[in-house]
Amino acid sequence: MELVNVKDIFSLVRNRRSWVQGLVTLGTNPHLGNFLSGSIYRGKAKSLCVPGLNCYSCPAATGACPIGAFQAVVGGTKYNFSYYITGILIFLGVLVGRLICGFFCPFGWFQDLLHKIPSPKKSTKKWKWLKGIKYGVLLVAVILLPIFLTDSIGLAPPYFCKYLCPQGILEGGIPLSLASKSIRAGLGNLFLLKATILAAVVGLSIVFYRPFCKWICPLGAFYSLFNKISIYGYTVDQNKCIHCKKCAKTCKMDVDMSENQDSLECIRCGECIKVCPTHAIETGNTWKRKEKEK
Repeated sequence: MELVNVKDIFSLVRNRRSWVQGLVTLGTNPHLGNFLSGSIYRGKAKSLCVPGLNCYSCPAATGACPIGAFQAVVGGTKYNFSYYITGILIFLGVLVGRLICGFFCPFGWFQDLLHKIPSPKKSTKKWKWLKGIKYGVLLVAVILLPIFLTDSIGLAPPYFCKYLCPQGILEGGIPLSLASKSIRAGLGNLFLLKATILAAVVGLSIVFYRPFCKWICPLGAFYSLFNKISIYGYTVDQNKCIHCKKCAKTCKMDVDMSENQDSLECIRCGECIKVCPTHAIETGNTWKRKEKEK
């Protein structure tokens, strides 16, 4: 019996990326009946973190968002550092880097679907400097504010989730308000602020590819820190590469794979592999490649 080729499996997954994203979104939000009842799943699985940006308050969610969970712990009365949550994020980062963004993030998939809407498309190459904002959001809104801006009893709100995250209102705020009159009655300026942010992301995502991922998302910023050291990654065979720049022209994350195989912006979606005329781009254990380079 012939063994299954791992590379063939990876190729199949890349070619069906949108389906994989949809299945991951459904898998992390299986309690669809809660959208009608306006309730939130509160089982034991809710104590576990999912890999991508998926709101805890989503009625269908079966797990917790890693950013929200991290802030909940950091903003505690004793400023605890969550080794459990941070350990999971570091493990995923070291394993695959920003591949999580490309395949396992529901909000990333949402932006991908929006970008497929027929409209004039614009490149974000001229706006590369904006990508640094997400690191500021990670440092300030996710880490520093919950530590230093607390109330009289030492508690802090999850600043990013409460004031900035559009996924929270998309998955949580809007569905819960539609299902509950009492929640609708209590909506105020904060809901309006978050709705405005979501509307802006939706509008920008139709024209630009993944603007939230590129410029704002702190989870993407965290995973990107491991792109250079992750086990799984891309390798370019310089003996095969003809520097035609087709990979750079195709990449919607503005990465030139022929020049930078470990770019912090690469979400490892595989589009560059599909267009490479000489099949110079390969996936696999980048640690072996770096050992050879040494």
